[in-house]
Amino acid sequence: MATNPRKPLAERIKLGLQEALAHAKGELTLKTTVLPEAPPEIDASTLVAMREAALMSQAVFARVLAVSPKTVQSWEQGTRVPSQSARRLIHVFATKPAVLCEVVGLPAVELRRFTIQSSGGKRRIVRSVIKIAKV
Repeated sequence: MATNPRKPLAERIKLGLQEALAHAKGELTLKTTVLPEAPPEIDASTLVAMREAALMSQAVFARVLAVSPKTVQSWEQGTRVPSQSARRLIHVFATKPAVLCEVVGLPAVELRRFTIQSSGGKRRIVRSVIKIAKV
């Protein structure tokens, strides 16, 4: 099995400096990568409200998110928090529930009153409160 040996450190440094000079002269453009934001956080009561607004049991919601019902139960009780990947799926569900339902083969649901709120550099899924004006 042939392996591609790594170039010596001095050669790699020289190449890096040559590329830096070429970039400074405008002869080379650097690739810029934009990273997506981390998934928003969600608290236990908001998660319960979201699941109930979708008219799903803990077992159905767990299947949608590919976790166990015990995991959903522990999130809703506040003893555990969803992982980054689970929070991403919950984020998709909060913003485009019909898409996630279609992917898992369930009838589309519509969720209202759930938004993403930013404060202090963090994002959270929150339940909007409808304010009724007194006349």
